[in-house]
Amino acid sequence: MILVTGATGYVGGRLVPRLLRLGHRVRCLVRDASRLQGRAWVGDVEVVEGDVLDAVAMPAAMVGVDVAYYLVHSMSRAAGADFEEVDVQAARTFAMAAKAAGVQRLIYLGGLGDPAANLSRHLRSRQETGAALQEAGVPVTEFRAAVIVGAGSISFDMMRYLTERLPIMICPRWLSTRVQPISIEDVLDYLVGALTARASAARIIEIGGADVLTYGEMIMRYAQLRGLRRKLVSVPVLTPRLSSLWVHLVTPIPSAIARPLIDGLSSEVVVRGTMARSVFPQIHPVDYRTAVQQALASVRMGAVESVWTDALTSSQRRRQEHAAGAGAGVLSTGRQRLVKASPERAFAAFAGIGGKRGYGSLGWAWRLRGTMDRLVGGVGLRRGRRDPDNLRVGDALDFWRVEAVVPNVLLRLHAEMKLPGGAWLQFEAIPRSQGVTLLVQTAFFSPRGVAGLLYWYLLYPVHGLVFSGMIRTLAARAEAQTVALGPGR
Repeated sequence: MILVTGATGYVGGRLVPRLLRLGHRVRCLVRDASRLQGRAWVGDVEVVEGDVLDAVAMPAAMVGVDVAYYLVHSMSRAAGADFEEVDVQAARTFAMAAKAAGVQRLIYLGGLGDPAANLSRHLRSRQETGAALQEAGVPVTEFRAAVIVGAGSISFDMMRYLTERLPIMICPRWLSTRVQPISIEDVLDYLVGALTARASAARIIEIGGADVLTYGEMIMRYAQLRGLRRKLVSVPVLTPRLSSLWVHLVTPIPSAIARPLIDGLSSEVVVRGTMARSVFPQIHPVDYRTAVQQALASVRMGAVESVWTDALTSSQRRRQEHAAGAGAGVLSTGRQRLVKASPERAFAAFAGIGGKRGYGSLGWAWRLRGTMDRLVGGVGLRRGRRDPDNLRVGDALDFWRVEAVVPNVLLRLHAEMKLPGGAWLQFEAIPRSQGVTLLVQTAFFSPRGVAGLLYWYLLYPVHGLVFSGMIRTLAARAEAQTVALGPGR
């Protein structure tokens, strides 16, 4: 029995199916079980809800566990003063529960960097977390990695968006810092390989790809692979704070998450020994060029298993009840339209919104709203979507989060833009007769104080235009698909 924490995150979401393919029994510890809905493998694992900070919930999660993967950290709290203490306390709580339950080994993915160097707070915290896991006495295999290159990786996405969008990049001095990037596939090989490599127990193992590069070289090699002409201009005055704000404006990554990443770029992160080769001689990490090519191929094919936005820490911290059942004070506006299409076609039309397809009419209005949200610290429209056609609960969709999916029946999105209240957008496909479906679109808003009421009523005419245009477009898409593909499913 293997326990995986962080299964809703980027690495954990890819590790679980690998473990299942190898025949292991897997239990996932998650704070919100609904975030696993839609994963192809969710029916093959045990799911336990709980928080690694909760000493009361941990014993139940550990029952019968042989090995536990610790793949959680508080990246989104990194702007706060106590994120190091939170990480360390969580690791101690987890390790003590593992010790009490007789867990044989812990496997942890931390951050690469020379402990004797002046590491950033975030990198230092990753290593302190590894030390805290060891305190309970359970043997820990601690892998330390630098930039992970893969479709949907936060570090890769930051570099990709910057390179794709900026022909000339004003860059700080850390562009000359050396780094040893590693492919996500190689990271997974090490994590899985640790299960059978006895020599990896109670070891700190630094892992990296075949190349040691500077961050500037990583950007330019990516540009070369994409056929882009790019110029880097280094300046001494671009502080980590200014850099993170710039990343926030240009990429989908919020400044609160970009800041610890950028702070870490000032530290050299290069593998210093040969332990990974001696303990795992069968693993031959690929070079940076190959890793980028693999990542870009996954993006082109839409075969992205997990993305950094899957993690709960990338969404709003405050959990809100869906407005449709929240009682008095909830405002709503709805539209209905009969379409000459099956429920399956209608569902496909509204499940395909956002990303490159947009939202139908008045695309400029959606882009303007996304820009305004970005300027005030929100997520904006740049997150896109994981898959162009399929959605699962927990997916980020531009400035929405998928809250509920009932295939061919219902889709509900929860707004994650900056708002004076909670907002939801819901679509339903209700069969009416043979070949005819009632398409229902409803917007819900739970205002917070006077500001929320003013927001709703002042923008009501604008929202009316936007949502009316949206349902017309969705109806047209469903009917066009029916004509093109026939009336069947």
